[in-house]
Amino acid sequence: MTPFQTALEWLGQAEHELLLFAAIWFAVGSLDELGIDLLWFWLRLTGRVRTGKVSADSPAPLRGMAAVFVPAWQEAAVVGAMLDHTLVSWPQKDLRIYAGCYRNDTATLAAMMGAARDPRLRIVVHNCDGPTTKADCLNRLYAALIEDERRGGFRARSIILHDAEDMVHPAALALLDRGLDEADFVQLPVRPEPQSGSRWVAGHYCDEFAESHGKAMVVRDWLGVGLPAAGVGCAFSRDAVDAIAARRGAAEPFAAECLTEDYECGLLIGQIGGATRFVRMRDAEGHLVATREFFPAGLGPSVRQKTRWMHGIAFQGWDRLGWEAHPLELWMRLRDRRAPLNAIVLAAAYILLILSPTLFIAAQFGVYQPQPLDPLLRWLLILNFAALAWRCLLRAAFTAREYSLGEGVMAVLRMPLANVIAIMAGRRAIMAYLASLYTGRVQWDHTTHLAHPALSPVR
Repeated sequence: MTPFQTALEWLGQAEHELLLFAAIWFAVGSLDELGIDLLWFWLRLTGRVRTGKVSADSPAPLRGMAAVFVPAWQEAAVVGAMLDHTLVSWPQKDLRIYAGCYRNDTATLAAMMGAARDPRLRIVVHNCDGPTTKADCLNRLYAALIEDERRGGFRARSIILHDAEDMVHPAALALLDRGLDEADFVQLPVRPEPQSGSRWVAGHYCDEFAESHGKAMVVRDWLGVGLPAAGVGCAFSRDAVDAIAARRGAAEPFAAECLTEDYECGLLIGQIGGATRFVRMRDAEGHLVATREFFPAGLGPSVRQKTRWMHGIAFQGWDRLGWEAHPLELWMRLRDRRAPLNAIVLAAAYILLILSPTLFIAAQFGVYQPQPLDPLLRWLLILNFAALAWRCLLRAAFTAREYSLGEGVMAVLRMPLANVIAIMAGRRAIMAYLASLYTGRVQWDHTTHLAHPALSPVR
């Protein structure tokens, strides 16, 4: 046997092991997703969950003061439009927006001051240079709220989180306020906006959120398990925020060392015995009552953003929140934290896309004798191909329902790119987590936003 043939034999062994590894873990992931799918179909068929309609009447008054926290770092391009649009969309007098920036970010401060004509806007300048972390900025806003409560002799009913690039729905504030009548935490859907200049990278967020916030979050809400906060379009009762701080044993509710403080706070509500709600409604025109925003349009920013999510949810979530003994909670924690494993499995699959054709060509030239697949591996591959077809069908259906039939078709075509982004983010997240263990520090890996939906055509 020549050295070349020996090398091919080694590659054949590698192919077999990668096939077995990827096939087993793809099957496990498919069973996980199938469980959510079957529950969602059962809930829809039995009428246990429905997307309701909100009234077209004028904005309803609030049952108490709502404090909206908007942390910002280098958001001069969008924060002014966000604040202007929010103050117009939410005319309720019991609204107060706390917009936070840093002392070394004068451009963002100037943009905020352009919207300062409304007395319901409170601009808070952090007393240190940025960026620190988003949670640290939120804690500065929380301190400003406490000071205002002390001076004004009032107590806010709710704390609502939004980002500087968000476009709120006019009915969202009242919907969040009513939701807190029966819950301690309320989350509304997030709707990424399509971008004509980035049909692929920005578009894949549309696909993922359409399915996640149209199915998975609906099932989680019905199961009564802890709901992860998206960090935008979510409201916490004032008492729940104090309880989170008490649970942490700190004066501030948001963990400054955490990259996904919103996700953590949502789950902590469940851990302290609070009630959570995911509210999915449509307005009179059939539009989803959701937070609209432009997600990253470039590959690099998208990878960085997903790195932060993966690092915070999978690794820091494991360290900081641990595991729940309740079977349903354990299932959800496993789902949330499997992203790094998914990235490794996807990487193995993409290596196989190069390795298997190479060995096939070698076999056609008679320089390599492939090993026959054993029955277990053959059945795993068949099941995985069927599961992939099912996943493509559902992804297309949820995207088409929320956007258009054309976007539904694009959703299937965008899946390979979404996988590549996940692989790249997985590698970066692992390295970032290891670095944080060594240095003990994390930093706000900020996503730059250049446009606001209120200033651009929205579909």
